[in-house]
Amino acid sequence: MTDDYERIRDLIERWAEAVHRGDIDGVVAGHADDIVMFDVPPPYEGVRGLDAYRETWPPFFAWQVRGACFEIESLDVTAGEDVAFAHALLRCGSPEELAANPRMRLRLTLGLRRQDDRWVIAHEHHSFPYVEPDADSGTAAEKEVRELHRRWFARTAAGDLEGLMTGVADDVVSYEHDGPLRLRGVEAVREVCARGLDAAEGGVSWDVPDLKILVRQDLAVAWGLNNIRVEQAGGESAETWSRGTRVFERRDGAWVMIHQHLSFPYDPVTGEARTGLSP
Repeated sequence: MTDDYERIRDLIERWAEAVHRGDIDGVVAGHADDIVMFDVPPPYEGVRGLDAYRETWPPFFAWQVRGACFEIESLDVTAGEDVAFAHALLRCGSPEELAANPRMRLRLTLGLRRQDDRWVIAHEHHSFPYVEPDADSGTAAEKEVRELHRRWFARTAAGDLEGLMTGVADDVVSYEHDGPLRLRGVEAVREVCARGLDAAEGGVSWDVPDLKILVRQDLAVAWGLNNIRVEQAGGESAETWSRGTRVFERRDGAWVMIHQHLSFPYDPVTGEARTGLSP
Protein backbone atom coordinates (compact mmCIF):
# COMPACT_ATOMS: atom_id res chain seq x y z
CA MET A 1 0.00 0.00 0.00
CA THR A 2 2.96 2.33 0.49
CA ASP A 3 3.62 2.33 -3.26
CA ASP A 4 -0.05 3.10 -3.96
CA TYR A 5 0.02 5.96 -1.46
CA GLU A 6 3.07 7.50 -3.15
CA ARG A 7 1.66 6.99 -6.65
CA ILE A 8 -1.62 8.68 -5.73
CA ARG A 9 0.13 11.53 -3.97
CA ASP A 10 2.38 12.07 -6.98
CA LEU A 11 -0.64 12.02 -9.32
CA ILE A 12 -2.42 14.72 -7.31
CA GLU A 13 0.65 16.91 -6.94
CA ARG A 14 1.33 16.75 -10.69
CA TRP A 15 -2.32 17.67 -11.32
CA ALA A 16 -2.07 20.75 -9.06
CA GLU A 17 1.18 21.84 -10.70
CA ALA A 18 -0.44 21.52 -14.13
CA VAL A 19 -3.36 23.68 -12.95
CA HIS A 20 -0.94 26.33 -11.73
CA ARG A 21 0.93 26.27 -15.08
CA GLY A 22 -2.31 26.46 -17.09
CA ASP A 23 -1.41 23.15 -18.78
CA ILE A 24 -4.76 21.69 -19.81
CA ASP A 25 -3.30 18.38 -21.04
CA GLY A 26 -1.52 17.93 -17.73
CA VAL A 27 -4.74 18.77 -15.85
CA VAL A 28 -6.90 16.15 -17.59
CA ALA A 29 -4.20 13.46 -17.53
CA GLY A 30 -4.87 10.87 -14.87
CA HIS A 31 -8.64 11.40 -14.93
CA ALA A 32 -11.29 8.83 -15.76
CA ASP A 33 -13.39 9.30 -18.89
CA ASP A 34 -16.49 9.40 -16.67
CA ILE A 35 -15.08 11.97 -14.21
CA VAL A 36 -17.69 13.81 -12.13
CA MET A 37 -16.67 17.16 -10.65
CA PHE A 38 -18.60 19.30 -8.16
CA ASP A 39 -16.93 22.67 -8.66
CA VAL A 40 -17.23 26.00 -6.84
CA PRO A 41 -19.30 27.65 -9.64
CA PRO A 42 -22.39 26.07 -11.27
CA PRO A 43 -23.71 23.86 -12.77
CA TYR A 44 -25.19 22.63 -9.51
CA GLU A 45 -25.52 19.07 -10.78
CA GLY A 46 -21.79 18.98 -11.44
CA VAL A 47 -19.65 18.50 -14.53
CA ARG A 48 -19.75 15.00 -16.03
CA GLY A 49 -17.35 13.46 -18.50
CA LEU A 50 -13.79 14.28 -19.50
CA ASP A 51 -14.76 16.65 -22.33
CA ALA A 52 -16.99 18.73 -20.06
CA TYR A 53 -14.31 18.66 -17.37
CA ARG A 54 -11.74 20.00 -19.84
CA GLU A 55 -14.00 22.91 -20.82
CA THR A 56 -14.22 24.22 -17.25
CA TRP A 57 -10.53 25.10 -16.96
CA PRO A 58 -9.76 27.86 -19.56
CA PRO A 59 -11.76 30.55 -17.65
CA PHE A 60 -9.93 29.58 -14.46
CA PHE A 61 -6.58 29.82 -16.25
CA ALA A 62 -7.50 33.30 -17.54
CA TRP A 63 -8.21 34.43 -13.97
CA GLN A 64 -5.12 32.73 -12.59
CA VAL A 65 -2.76 34.38 -15.09
CA ARG A 66 -3.48 37.70 -13.36
CA GLY A 67 -1.33 36.54 -10.45
CA ALA A 68 -3.49 34.07 -8.54
CA CYS A 69 -1.99 30.97 -6.95
CA PHE A 70 -3.08 27.32 -6.81
CA GLU A 71 -0.86 25.50 -4.32
CA ILE A 72 -1.41 22.41 -2.19
CA GLU A 73 -0.89 23.21 1.48
CA SER A 74 -1.88 19.86 2.98
CA LEU A 75 -2.71 16.51 1.40
CA ASP A 76 -3.90 13.25 2.99
CA VAL A 77 -4.38 10.01 1.06
CA THR A 78 -6.15 6.80 2.04
CA ALA A 79 -5.76 3.87 -0.38
CA GLY A 80 -7.62 0.54 -0.48
CA GLU A 81 -7.26 -2.35 -2.88
CA ASP A 82 -9.11 -0.77 -5.80
CA VAL A 83 -10.53 2.47 -4.40
CA ALA A 84 -8.85 5.46 -2.74
CA PHE A 85 -9.70 8.95 -1.63
CA ALA A 86 -7.74 12.07 -0.74
CA HIS A 87 -8.53 15.39 0.85
CA ALA A 88 -6.49 18.56 0.60
CA LEU A 89 -6.39 22.26 1.43
CA LEU A 90 -5.02 24.63 -1.21
CA ARG A 91 -4.00 28.27 -1.27
CA CYS A 92 -6.16 29.49 -4.13
CA GLY A 93 -6.69 33.20 -4.69
CA SER A 94 -5.26 36.47 -5.91
CA PRO A 95 -2.60 38.25 -3.83
CA GLU A 96 -5.22 40.82 -2.82
CA GLU A 97 -7.71 38.16 -1.71
CA LEU A 98 -5.13 36.27 0.33
CA ALA A 99 -3.82 39.49 1.87
CA ALA A 100 -7.35 40.45 2.92
CA ASN A 101 -8.08 36.92 4.20
CA PRO A 102 -4.83 35.00 4.88
CA ARG A 103 -6.77 31.97 6.15
CA MET A 104 -8.75 31.51 2.94
CA ARG A 105 -8.30 27.99 1.55
CA LEU A 106 -9.88 25.90 -1.20
CA ARG A 107 -11.15 22.54 0.07
CA LEU A 108 -10.63 19.56 -2.20
CA THR A 109 -11.82 15.95 -2.01
CA LEU A 110 -10.81 13.38 -4.63
CA GLY A 111 -12.15 9.91 -5.29
CA LEU A 112 -9.88 7.50 -7.21
CA ARG A 113 -10.14 4.00 -8.56
CA ARG A 114 -7.64 1.51 -9.91
CA GLN A 115 -8.02 1.09 -13.66
CA ASP A 116 -5.71 -0.97 -15.91
CA ASP A 117 -3.16 -1.18 -13.12
CA ARG A 118 -3.05 2.57 -12.58
CA TRP A 119 -4.90 5.04 -10.39
CA VAL A 120 -7.30 7.52 -12.04
CA ILE A 121 -9.32 10.36 -10.54
CA ALA A 122 -13.02 9.58 -10.86
CA HIS A 123 -14.42 12.38 -8.71
CA GLU A 124 -13.43 15.89 -7.62
CA HIS A 125 -15.22 18.16 -5.18
CA HIS A 126 -13.98 21.76 -4.79
CA SER A 127 -15.44 24.29 -2.36
CA PHE A 128 -14.79 27.40 -0.30
CA PRO A 129 -16.51 27.73 3.06
CA TYR A 130 -19.43 30.13 3.10
CA VAL A 131 -18.58 33.33 4.94
CA GLU A 132 -21.20 35.82 6.04
CA PRO A 133 -20.69 39.16 4.23
CA ASP A 134 -18.75 41.65 6.32
CA ALA A 135 -20.64 44.91 6.58
CA ASP A 136 -17.39 46.78 7.22
CA SER A 137 -15.82 45.47 4.01
CA GLY A 138 -18.80 46.76 2.02
CA THR A 139 -18.41 50.15 3.69
CA ALA A 140 -14.70 50.21 2.84
CA ALA A 141 -15.41 49.35 -0.81
CA GLU A 142 -18.02 52.10 -1.01
CA LYS A 143 -15.48 54.57 0.34
CA GLU A 144 -12.99 53.49 -2.34
CA VAL A 145 -15.51 54.06 -5.15
CA ARG A 146 -16.54 57.39 -3.63
CA GLU A 147 -12.88 58.43 -3.40
CA LEU A 148 -12.43 57.57 -7.08
CA HIS A 149 -15.24 60.01 -7.88
CA ARG A 150 -13.60 62.70 -5.73
CA ARG A 151 -10.36 62.26 -7.67
CA TRP A 152 -12.29 62.65 -10.94
CA PHE A 153 -13.91 65.85 -9.65
CA ALA A 154 -10.52 67.27 -8.64
CA ARG A 155 -8.80 66.24 -11.88
CA THR A 156 -11.60 67.84 -13.91
CA ALA A 157 -11.17 71.15 -12.08
CA ALA A 158 -7.40 70.92 -12.66
CA GLY A 159 -7.86 70.20 -16.37
CA ASP A 160 -5.86 66.97 -15.93
CA LEU A 161 -6.88 64.66 -18.78
CA GLU A 162 -4.60 61.81 -17.72
CA GLY A 163 -5.90 61.99 -14.18
CA LEU A 164 -9.44 61.68 -15.52
CA MET A 165 -8.51 58.39 -17.18
CA THR A 166 -7.39 56.88 -13.87
CA GLY A 167 -9.92 54.28 -12.85
CA VAL A 168 -11.39 53.84 -16.34
CA ALA A 169 -11.14 50.28 -17.66
CA ASP A 170 -9.42 49.70 -21.00
CA ASP A 171 -12.57 47.92 -22.22
CA VAL A 172 -15.07 50.45 -20.86
CA VAL A 173 -18.37 50.89 -22.71
CA SER A 174 -19.81 54.39 -22.43
CA TYR A 175 -23.17 55.88 -23.42
CA GLU A 176 -22.36 59.60 -23.58
CA HIS A 177 -24.62 62.66 -23.75
CA ASP A 178 -23.88 63.05 -27.47
CA GLY A 179 -23.50 60.54 -30.30
CA PRO A 180 -22.41 58.03 -31.31
CA LEU A 181 -24.78 55.67 -29.54
CA ARG A 182 -21.94 53.78 -27.91
CA LEU A 183 -18.24 54.31 -27.25
CA ARG A 184 -15.91 51.37 -26.71
CA GLY A 185 -12.58 51.58 -24.97
CA VAL A 186 -10.72 54.08 -22.82
CA GLU A 187 -9.25 55.92 -25.83
CA ALA A 188 -12.71 56.78 -27.13
CA VAL A 189 -13.68 58.13 -23.68
CA ARG A 190 -10.39 60.05 -23.52
CA GLU A 191 -11.30 61.88 -26.75
CA VAL A 192 -14.67 62.95 -25.34
CA CYS A 193 -13.07 64.22 -22.12
CA ALA A 194 -10.37 66.05 -24.09
CA ARG A 195 -12.99 67.86 -26.17
CA GLY A 196 -14.87 68.84 -23.02
CA LEU A 197 -11.79 70.28 -21.34
CA ASP A 198 -10.74 72.14 -24.49
CA ALA A 199 -14.20 73.67 -24.92
CA ALA A 200 -14.16 75.15 -21.40
CA GLU A 201 -11.81 78.11 -21.90
CA GLY A 202 -12.02 79.24 -18.30
CA GLY A 203 -12.18 75.77 -16.75
CA VAL A 204 -14.85 73.27 -15.87
CA SER A 205 -15.98 71.66 -12.62
CA TRP A 206 -18.03 68.54 -12.05
CA ASP A 207 -19.80 67.05 -9.04
CA VAL A 208 -22.51 64.53 -8.14
CA PRO A 209 -24.05 66.00 -4.98
CA ASP A 210 -26.51 63.13 -4.43
CA LEU A 211 -24.08 60.30 -5.29
CA LYS A 212 -25.39 56.87 -4.29
CA ILE A 213 -23.20 53.75 -4.34
CA LEU A 214 -24.18 50.09 -4.00
CA VAL A 215 -21.47 47.42 -3.64
CA ARG A 216 -21.82 43.65 -3.91
CA GLN A 217 -18.57 41.70 -3.79
CA ASP A 218 -16.46 42.79 -6.80
CA LEU A 219 -19.17 44.88 -8.52
CA ALA A 220 -20.38 48.37 -7.65
CA VAL A 221 -23.00 50.68 -9.14
CA ALA A 222 -23.01 54.44 -8.61
CA TRP A 223 -25.71 56.85 -9.70
CA GLY A 224 -26.77 60.46 -9.24
CA LEU A 225 -27.22 63.80 -10.97
CA ASN A 226 -24.15 65.28 -12.62
CA ASN A 227 -23.70 69.01 -11.99
CA ILE A 228 -21.34 70.50 -14.57
CA ARG A 229 -20.27 74.14 -14.43
CA VAL A 230 -18.32 75.60 -17.36
CA GLU A 231 -16.46 78.88 -16.92
CA GLN A 232 -16.12 81.04 -20.01
CA ALA A 233 -13.16 83.29 -20.78
CA GLY A 234 -15.23 86.44 -20.25
CA GLY A 235 -16.12 85.47 -16.69
CA GLU A 236 -19.55 84.06 -17.47
CA SER A 237 -20.50 80.52 -16.46
CA ALA A 238 -23.00 77.94 -17.64
CA GLU A 239 -24.44 75.20 -15.47
CA THR A 240 -26.04 71.97 -16.63
CA TRP A 241 -27.52 68.93 -14.90
CA SER A 242 -27.73 65.42 -16.32
CA ARG A 243 -28.31 61.84 -15.18
CA GLY A 244 -25.43 59.45 -14.66
CA THR A 245 -25.09 55.75 -13.86
CA ARG A 246 -21.67 54.09 -13.59
CA VAL A 247 -20.72 50.45 -13.09
CA PHE A 248 -17.41 49.41 -11.51
CA GLU A 249 -15.52 46.15 -11.18
CA ARG A 250 -12.70 45.36 -8.80
CA ARG A 251 -9.76 44.17 -10.89
CA ASP A 252 -6.39 43.29 -9.38
CA GLY A 253 -7.45 44.94 -6.14
CA ALA A 254 -8.54 48.27 -7.67
CA TRP A 255 -11.93 49.59 -8.76
CA VAL A 256 -12.29 50.52 -12.43
CA MET A 257 -15.31 51.84 -14.33
CA ILE A 258 -16.48 49.31 -16.91
CA HIS A 259 -19.65 51.14 -18.02
CA GLN A 260 -21.27 54.53 -17.76
CA HIS A 261 -24.61 55.83 -19.00
CA LEU A 262 -25.17 59.60 -19.23
CA SER A 263 -28.34 61.33 -20.42
CA PHE A 264 -30.35 64.53 -20.42
CA PRO A 265 -34.14 64.49 -19.96
CA TYR A 266 -35.90 64.52 -23.29
CA ASP A 267 -38.78 66.88 -24.01
CA PRO A 268 -41.20 65.05 -26.35
CA VAL A 269 -42.98 68.32 -27.19
CA THR A 270 -39.95 70.19 -28.52
CA GLY A 271 -37.87 67.14 -29.39
CA GLU A 272 -34.93 68.66 -27.52
CA ALA A 273 -32.84 67.58 -24.55
CA ARG A 274 -33.44 69.67 -21.45
CA THR A 275 -29.98 70.49 -20.09
CA GLY A 276 -30.70 73.39 -17.79
CA LEU A 277 -33.02 71.72 -15.31
CA SER A 278 -32.33 72.01 -11.61
CA PRO A 279 -32.63 68.82 -9.59
